[in-house]
Amino acid sequence: MNGGRESDSPIVSGKPSNKDCGLPQSAEGVERRGLAEGNSVEQNRVRAQNRVALQHAFDRVRQAARRDKGVRLTALWHHVYDVEQLRVAYFKLNRKSASGVDGRTWGAYGENLEANLRDLSERLKRGGYRAKPVRRVYIPKSGGRARPIGVPVLEDKIVQRSVVEVLNAIYEVDFKGFSYGFRPGRSPHHALDALVGAIEQRKVNWVLDADIRGFFDAIDHGWLVRFVEHRIGDRRVVRHIKKWLNAGVLEGDEWRRVEEGTPQGGSVSPLLANIYLHYVLDLWVDWWRRRYARGDVIIVRYCDDFILGFQYRIEAERFVKQLRERLLEFNLELHLEKTRLIEFGRFAVERRRRRGEGKPDTFNFLGFTHICGATREGKFTVRRKTMANRLREKLREVKQILRKRMHWPIAKLGAWLRSVLIGHYRYYAVPYNGPMLDAFRQRIIRLWCRTLRRRSQRHRLTWRRMFRLAMRWLPSPRILHPYPSRRLCVITRGRSPVR
Repeated sequence: MNGGRESDSPIVSGKPSNKDCGLPQSAEGVERRGLAEGNSVEQNRVRAQNRVALQHAFDRVRQAARRDKGVRLTALWHHVYDVEQLRVAYFKLNRKSASGVDGRTWGAYGENLEANLRDLSERLKRGGYRAKPVRRVYIPKSGGRARPIGVPVLEDKIVQRSVVEVLNAIYEVDFKGFSYGFRPGRSPHHALDALVGAIEQRKVNWVLDADIRGFFDAIDHGWLVRFVEHRIGDRRVVRHIKKWLNAGVLEGDEWRRVEEGTPQGGSVSPLLANIYLHYVLDLWVDWWRRRYARGDVIIVRYCDDFILGFQYRIEAERFVKQLRERLLEFNLELHLEKTRLIEFGRFAVERRRRRGEGKPDTFNFLGFTHICGATREGKFTVRRKTMANRLREKLREVKQILRKRMHWPIAKLGAWLRSVLIGHYRYYAVPYNGPMLDAFRQRIIRLWCRTLRRRSQRHRLTWRRMFRLAMRWLPSPRILHPYPSRRLCVITRGRSPVR
């Protein structure tokens, strides 16, 4: 059987013994039959249509993108209209998000989910899907300004989310390590820790705090499509991206075509923004510091907000000039009021003291003010505290809501304030920010006390009772995030996260 002729198996399993032969095992082992020639060890594709199969499909796309970063991937659309992928995309949407121009909500769509998803899949497959205009709404910002937000219809959100899942498998291979905005597995705190670690460990003496003016409204559609086509050769994917870009916006009853920009609010907008800045900024910065920089240059980018650190001032000034020219080529412009070059780093305090100047300037990034500080041992460190205007805006918002909910039961109002504090701590509870957390809690206590006292002209709420309520409902702050060096040591395993 295993002689001169070829066999399906190199060794055929023998019958196991039924008796214990004195070995630690209770029965003798059996040599396993080898596979027939030409059969692979494991299947390349999972037969079942489930999330495991989707992950295997994305792994194959990711491997193809990693093998050759210059190749254009052409067979992607069948992953997008797969019913299981559309179902996963549906459940990843925010269930309480606003509805689009058709008024269809997440819950209403899910009442007949399977039929709706199959119908959507068929329309995507045969080319019968049509993108609808987004509903334009405005949310208030600091300074009395308003930010325009586009609200797509639910089916557009589902298809965009499905496209994002497929394209992430490709672009996560291409994106640079210093890009953190809206990427899977990365958060604002990863960007904050990478920035602090780079300033503390590298030779950084000057910091460029840069901002792009109206980035999402200034993206050039022609350049964006060209950038997408660098890696995406499937015309159906590119065609649907064009559909979303050209769908226009609806303000009231007036439809308006948008020639440039991507409306914030759609699932695909953050990815398109990252693709645009990857080719316009990230690749160019990486090339510039290898070509021109003599000293250390670091960069951390979160969407359109990015911070750069330089060892020499002359290189920083040259970079700013060339960056402005680079952005103008792609219809972008630096925000001159928000872009500034400051002296910052381990030697900034001493050098400014010798020149008779004050403390080094600070800069803001992702809700935190970054300050030159020192540890108890006198070692340089970057201290972070909550931005003052963010704190004021949050307290103003809480004050307005408390007025509307003045006559809620104390237990219900206390539970809501507790959730506000916990949400604030989850983001801002970083090392060295304890005093700002305490100040926020104290202001919340005062606002709550003032609200309760206004419920009646004969209130009996003393501060002693108020402190008992605060101890019952309002948790005291504690630091929830580790030091940047500890988190980066786990994530990067010794590799620099900003290179």
